Formats: sequence, structure tokens, C-alpha cells
Amino acid sequence: MKGQELKAIIWSKVDGKLEILNQVLLPENTHYIQVKNVKDGWQVINKMQVRGAPAIAIVGSLSLAVQILQDPDIYEDKKALCQTIEDNLRYLLTARPTAVNMKTAADELISLARDLTKDASCTLSQMRDKFIDHIDEMLKIDVANNKAIGNFGARDILRNLPEGSFIKVLTHCNTGSLATAGYGTALGVIRSLEEMGRLGHVYCTETRPYNQGARLTAYELVHDHIPATLICDDMVAALMKTKQLAAVVVGADRIAMNGDTANKIGTYQIAILAKYHNVPFYVAAPLTSVDFQMPDGDGIVIEERPAREMTEINNQSIAAHGIMCWNPAFDVTPASLITGIITEIGVFKPSELINAKEKRISEENVLS
Repeated sequence: MKGQELKAIIWSKVDGKLEILNQVLLPENTHYIQVKNVKDGWQVINKMQVRGAPAIAIVGSLSLAVQILQDPDIYEDKKALCQTIEDNLRYLLTARPTAVNMKTAADELISLARDLTKDASCTLSQMRDKFIDHIDEMLKIDVANNKAIGNFGARDILRNLPEGSFIKVLTHCNTGSLATAGYGTALGVIRSLEEMGRLGHVYCTETRPYNQGARLTAYELVHDHIPATLICDDMVAALMKTKQLAAVVVGADRIAMNGDTANKIGTYQIAILAKYHNVPFYVAAPLTSVDFQMPDGDGIVIEERPAREMTEINNQSIAAHGIMCWNPAFDVTPASLITGIITEIGVFKPSELINAKEKRISEENVLS
């Protein structure tokens, strides 16, 4: 495995072919699934064969691109193509409702389709090509954004630490190449610390009940030869008391305008423990994870998963038959527990997120 790039998404615009790494089978088996249309895209997202908010948005959008490329001449006119785009994107939003990145991508793509439909100088063929090109570019932008997040986050964590010191960090769930188009968000920060020669050790939680930390983050860390140790979810307090962590870095599925952050279940309690032990707690996510239309975390819809994810492992029962289960996939960490939100344009305090939005708009206006 050494030297090989870990890819969760394999996409060819030329061939119109999309494959995703089936993360349900990791780490035992490495198997890619071909996504041939939007229905396939919905299924791999809903079944968590692909997961991570950025990756969900990319795969959902690419599944639509594949469907359009498969039968490009089926659409009678631009209006029909636009309606098909809108219907399919709204369908994809139902696969996993908590992550905002798919909604952000859908809003962006619907707006583009409507603009191209109204543009009299744009033919049906040109509309199709421009739409596909835009989705293709989203994949490249995600990797570039992740590397920027990594660099900003690493520098902020090291800002007040002794020069040349080696640091220990904790992460939760999976936020690396398997959860994005590449490099990762929170795990991207860890990769940047390693590249700077400042990472002493990483601790990753198992992340029950779906074990994304044990199966996926541990898999990535071993793959990249990053010094790491797996811990059970209930060991975090003991770890913080004894191991002198420099920071906790997690990802996000949706961030409200005030900084309240929805992330994998268990994040909230880690943030509380970090506050008690005076360990800086960072959220690493692209600006597409910020829902500027949601004032606070109270309005975030929390997805609930099937009970069998708690009661079974590899189809083997581990719980008493007949017990009732509550299995929320996410919890919301209040902004007051978050030290900084690491984005591709810098690190912001939760109260400064509106400044991040204004900075992004200003940068886009300069580029245009």
C-alpha cells in the first residue's frame, strides 16, 4: 500500500465513469462500486458506502453528471434539462439530510442551470457541457480547499507553542481522503502538521456505533505511516488528563451562522471534555459546510440511523434482543465550546463567521 494514493472517488469526465470506494467494507476489503446514475448516487450516500459531508456533495453531483453524459440527447430542450437537474438534485438531498454540503452544491448547480437556460446565446449542447465542466471543477476545488484548510489549521495550532516542539492531537470520526475529494479537512490539518515535522502523535476515537474512526481514520493513518493510536470513545477524558494534548481537531457536517456545529455523534461530549481540560477544540471544514441561512444549531435536522448499527457488528448480534435503541448520527456542539473554525480562507472564531462570508464574497468579486 505504501506509495499509493488513497482515493475514495475515481472520476473520468472523458469516459463519463464514476467509481467510489465502498467504505462499508473497509478495512478488510478494498472494493470500488460503479455509480451509473442518480439513483446509484442516492444509494451509496444513504448506505454510507460513501460518507463525509464534502464527499457526499461531490459524489451526489457527479452521479448527476454521469446520468447526463450517459444519454446526452434525451433532453428536448434546455428547459427540460434544467427541470431534470432540479428534480434529481432535490432527490439527492433526501439521502442524508444533516450534511449541508449537498444542499450548498444543489443550490449552486440549480442556479447555474437556470442561468444557462435563460442565456439565449447558449445552446442545449453548450449548456450540458458547461454544467458538466462545473461539476468536474468542484472536485478539483475540494482538494485545493482541503490543503488550504490543513495549512491554516496547522499554523494556528502551533501559533502559541514552543518552536520545534512535537505535539499530540485528537480527532474524531473520519475527515480524510475517504471523506472528501482528497487530503481531508481535520485529517488534512493533521497531515499538514506531519509535513511540517511537528506532529508527535495522533489519537483517533473508534467512533461508535459505525466505527468510522477504527475502520477508516485508522486505515488512513496506517496507510500514510502517521504515528497514531486508536482509543475507545469512553477513553477521551482519561486521554486528556494524561497525554497533554495540544488540540482536538474534528470535521463538520453543518455549521450554523453563530458557529454551532453538527458533527458525528460524540463530538459534543469531546468538546465538553476539552473545555474542562483546557485543550483547544477546532472544527475544520470548507465554507460550503456553513449554513448562513441557519441562525443557530437548534434548527439543524439530526439524522437517525437504523437500530441494527448499534445492535449488530458484521451481522452478529451484540445486544440483548428486544432492547429499544436511539441512534442519532450527529450531535450539535455549541459555539461556546469551539476555539476556532478552520476554513480554506483562514481560521475564525465562531462569532466571526459572518466575516468569513464577507471575505469570500470580496475575493470572488476581485477574481470576477
